[in-house]
Amino acid sequence: MSVAAGLLWGQQAAVPPAPRPPTTPLTSAELAAIPLVPPRAGTGVTKTLFDGKTLAGWRGNPDWWSVGDGAIAGRSTGKVPTSFLFTTDNYSDFRLTLSSRMVESENHAGVAFWGEIVEQDANKWFTRGPLVIFPSPSMWDYIEAKALRVYMPASERVTSQHEWVKVEILAQGNRVRCAFNGVEVMEWREPDPNRVKVGPIGIQLHGFNGPQEVLYKDIVVETFPREDRLITLKK
Repeated sequence: MSVAAGLLWGQQAAVPPAPRPPTTPLTSAELAAIPLVPPRAGTGVTKTLFDGKTLAGWRGNPDWWSVGDGAIAGRSTGKVPTSFLFTTDNYSDFRLTLSSRMVESENHAGVAFWGEIVEQDANKWFTRGPLVIFPSPSMWDYIEAKALRVYMPASERVTSQHEWVKVEILAQGNRVRCAFNGVEVMEWREPDPNRVKVGPIGIQLHGFNGPQEVLYKDIVVETFPREDRLITLKK
């Protein structure tokens, strides 16, 4: 093989793989076929997880997380792995409401739950469990590293990439329902109840190779919710 041919072959071999095909949503019949696990019993408490000034009650890499203008900011300027800022407390059944904004980059934000904190190479703040993704609604499985199939009752787009999105996540038993900006956007059920763990809630700074900034604020959790419904839906 000539030098020129070798260089050409090397360039062809370095072509990036094609993007993943979109994940097919669950149909209503497929969702209904997954048995529901009843909500757990416990004391219902509503509390603010972010005081607007400090990272008290949270743990993560201080190089990437800070507070400013009443919001938690996840920032990076170069290559970073996917990492999380986790609550110090653990949760099973809960309602979480927050506002989030992708300030810079076309990446996404998210909330991890029902999992555990694990190390991934030098990153001490990774997770194994499900993730709710926004601003575009979807879910990811950090146990099997794949997209989760969810039921999506709303067909219209209710969020945009760089504007604030109001998020509500209702996690009860093995069932997760989500509303973005007052519209129910997806529902998912964990088929294996043994994978529903009591664990911390984590807000995400997604892996990226370039500047990015994501904001989180108005973070409130209700444990063992009294109402079996999404409460932020527009009437």
